[in-house]
Amino acid sequence: MTTRIREPFFRWLDDAWGRRVVRRPDGYECGFALGWLGHLGYELKRETGGSSLPSSPVPDAALIFAGRAVVLDHREGTAFLLTLTDGASDPECGDWLATARKAVLDNKQPAPEAIERAFTEPPVFEARDSRAGYLDKIREAQEQITDGNTYEVCLTTSLVSSVKRPVDPLASYLSLRRASPAPFGHLIRWPDFAVASTSPERFLKIDADGGLRAEPIKGTRGRSPDPETDAGLRRDLTASLKDRAENIMIVDLLRNDLSHHAVPGSVTVSRLCDVETYATVHQLVSTIEAKLKPGTSRAEVIASAFPAGSMTGAPKISTMAILDHLEGRARGVYSGAAGYLSLTGAADLAVVIRTLVIEHTDDGARLSLGVGGAITADSVPAEEWEEVRTKALGVLSGLGAVFPDAP
Repeated sequence: MTTRIREPFFRWLDDAWGRRVVRRPDGYECGFALGWLGHLGYELKRETGGSSLPSSPVPDAALIFAGRAVVLDHREGTAFLLTLTDGASDPECGDWLATARKAVLDNKQPAPEAIERAFTEPPVFEARDSRAGYLDKIREAQEQITDGNTYEVCLTTSLVSSVKRPVDPLASYLSLRRASPAPFGHLIRWPDFAVASTSPERFLKIDADGGLRAEPIKGTRGRSPDPETDAGLRRDLTASLKDRAENIMIVDLLRNDLSHHAVPGSVTVSRLCDVETYATVHQLVSTIEAKLKPGTSRAEVIASAFPAGSMTGAPKISTMAILDHLEGRARGVYSGAAGYLSLTGAADLAVVIRTLVIEHTDDGARLSLGVGGAITADSVPAEEWEEVRTKALGVLSGLGAVFPDAP
């Protein structure tokens, strides 16, 4: 059954999830214990202080309620079968458990590496902005900074491609994962579209006991196949005052976001500007932690931090208005959040970056990839454009594609 929600999303989420908590099964350590899974698109900012732009072709938010689930722990080699029950006899539930158990034990599907690649011919992408046009937007953003309207502007653009044959979302996701594995990768499939992500960034984690954690990324360097050069790129990122300033501004923004719903004195920065290395990039990552006030709506916590400050800049509300003017169109799924909202009250949401959105069409698919970077007063426009190219590399290389020429 599918239901379309017409009321404000975060109000609905508060009613459906934000104040309800059930017990996690004994001996089960995974944060997800049935509940909601899906994405929250960037345009939900209209409910958190931003303005409304014409909607993207995909829904602003799409969630599925999982009242039953098979949860696989690949590290431990275990599987859990979860179902909601009130303890009464339920033949349908028993039948599902038996079927699911047999499917897990009899699974003869090929290993992910054995599934054929998504594209026999790499898709050809076009850039929404030319290099010259994007550099002009960077300079306009810097004028806004000079005028005192913002400190940091997370300017984005996108790459798009039309493919004249059906696209397999699973094969696409596995191709991306092989090329650029990441801790918050995810695949979400819907009838009309799919989201295949290799996101390295956590937006917000809420533990069942009320622990809060955000892990923003700001500051990027590409990798080099030469070990000495690669180590130099990592050192350069570590020492960069500009990149540290970008990161610290977002840390301060998130400290403020979480403080509205945190136990006084519980907001801490447990790591600041730590370098994490991935297949295609080095990145600066910080961790902000807090303790949720008892009785606080968990949906309100998500709303107060949404969208991720690492995708807007600071201060958030005024900068979102500047971005609306500079970008001129909806970001859609990109820059939003994706993950789960468990019935235990736990949640874990990734920032939707390094992500391919696949929209199915009558004769194939439309592919889109959002990319961008933080603009500050010290930004060098040409270097910011190179950072866009660097960030796109993980997804493009997974598809066998290249960054388009953009005069």
